[in-house]
Amino acid sequence: MVRIDVSPDDSFAYKISCTQCEVPRPGTGTRAWSTRRAGEDNGYMAAMDRWILHLTSRHPDAEAPCLAYLPEARARLQERRDARD
Repeated sequence: MVRIDVSPDDSFAYKISCTQCEVPRPGTGTRAWSTRRAGEDNGYMAAMDRWILHLTSRHPDAEAPCLAYLPEARARLQERRDARD
């Protein structure tokens, strides 16, 4: 599921969630896996990259048009990792 929220300051926030995966929610059980990124600084691309990487690691047999961008998502992830070092 993809949702675009509008924050009180009229900026966008992109949320993508998986309908099959659950992750621990501290103290209250579990919740659906999701990623949420603010609209600034390519927030949509960051959310999509995280979704693409989630699909490839947790649902390797999934077919989705966004998987065509897997090489670019991996390159951006590597750039972020290199920037931290």
